[in-house]
Amino acid sequence: MASMGQLWSNTGSTLATLMFTYTIFRRWFPHVGDHLEPFFQRLFSRFYPYIQIKFHEYSGEHFKRSEIYSGIQSYLSKDSSLRAKKLKANTTKGSKSLVLSMDDREEITDEFEGVTVWWESKKMRTTRPSFSFYPAADEKRYYMLKFHRRDREVIIERYLEHVAKEGKMIEMKNRERKLYSNTPGQSHRNQTKWSHVTFEHPATFDTLAMEEKKKEEIKNDLVKFSKSKDYYKKIGKAWKRGYLLFGPPGTGKSTMIAAMANFLEYDVYDLELTTVMDNTQLRSLLIETSTKSIIVIEDIDCSLNLTGQRKKKEEEEDGDEKKMKDEGEKKESKVTLSGLLNFIDGLWSACGGERIIVFTTNFVDKLDPALIRKGRMDKHIEMSYCGYEAFKVLAKNYLDVEESEHFDEIKRLLEVEEIKMTPADVGENLLPKSEGEEAETCLKRLVEALKEEKEEAKRRVDEDAKQKKEEEEEKKRRKVKKEEMKANEEKKKKIEENGEEEH
Repeated sequence: MASMGQLWSNTGSTLATLMFTYTIFRRWFPHVGDHLEPFFQRLFSRFYPYIQIKFHEYSGEHFKRSEIYSGIQSYLSKDSSLRAKKLKANTTKGSKSLVLSMDDREEITDEFEGVTVWWESKKMRTTRPSFSFYPAADEKRYYMLKFHRRDREVIIERYLEHVAKEGKMIEMKNRERKLYSNTPGQSHRNQTKWSHVTFEHPATFDTLAMEEKKKEEIKNDLVKFSKSKDYYKKIGKAWKRGYLLFGPPGTGKSTMIAAMANFLEYDVYDLELTTVMDNTQLRSLLIETSTKSIIVIEDIDCSLNLTGQRKKKEEEEDGDEKKMKDEGEKKESKVTLSGLLNFIDGLWSACGGERIIVFTTNFVDKLDPALIRKGRMDKHIEMSYCGYEAFKVLAKNYLDVEESEHFDEIKRLLEVEEIKMTPADVGENLLPKSEGEEAETCLKRLVEALKEEKEEAKRRVDEDAKQKKEEEEEKKRRKVKKEEMKANEEKKKKIEENGEEEH
């Protein structure tokens, strides 16, 4: 009696012989073969224990590259480079590195929850009509996934979703990040649109001039946000977060934004409100932003008049000036405070997800409280003058110095004397001005600059006090003059009344 192995071997050989015979038969008798194909497919599937799924590179009427194909290519790239014998390297648009993938007719295995699957890269040649008298060959590539029929449920319900998710993450990690800006369009009714360049800002939290404790707090907040998709859905809020950066010019607000973008690997959208004509265009720009992005509005207090003081200012203007301003405002942005608030946390803000909105300002007191309340600007970060810890970061960045005899003096000037100097000014003094300039020379220059700033601050205080005193004296003189004029008027009036009585 034949063993079970021999039985399956004989069955496989018989099926192979039938398929070969059928292929030859169909080649010579194609019309008859079309009628017999369903029969052979049913016969083959009854004994063949594996299921196959094809994922074509291009699909649809416009031959758009399939997203699932790109995802599979990215997913398999991590294993292809290690296990496949034949590889091909491609440069994908928007990717910052080469993508290694299996060459045609290569096969690798993958495991998921104890299930083994086989991936194979294939291509088929077809003919298509062309402008030539001869048909042109066309190659269509696809991935073939093969798995045992007993694992159908695992593959269909979980594995394919796992591949798509992992592939998307790899694509996002390898993508070339972009810096977008909105520019007025030259067509389409002057609609503004996004244009972009490659985002290459080198700033990181390691190079950011700020206290270490404060940097860790911000980093933890960013990580928590990026991993809270399900939590935001649970509490019924759009997956977004607002940051308000405020402080004097030169304190590193723009550098902080770049560090945040590099830390999370997000794109940056630099929104210039003055080029947005109205609330409708503002909403359109929001819809066109991608996930994993930071939307920035710098100097929000200067971008538009959003403080609610417009009416008061107009009442104070003369008639001619008001008329000229009204004519000019017809060409200016008509974005309103209400429109901006809807942009931040209205219904349209929930389109997409994983977005951070950042406002910067030099004068936080000028902003409307409704614009910066919690829920819109969730985290307020003060970018202050340079402290000693921030100085040490800058000294390491600029001079690669961690200790020096000048450090104690600088610490005294910054902490005890409380001299106010921005990180930008500190960095400028630490920057070597020639090829051979030593670190000690740069540190000494900073010490001198801090002492000069101390004297300058003292001079400004004296000038402010002097100016205030002069203003008070001027105010007193005006008051005395006003009282004298009033007394003269009363005296003149009394003389006139006495003259009338004599008549």
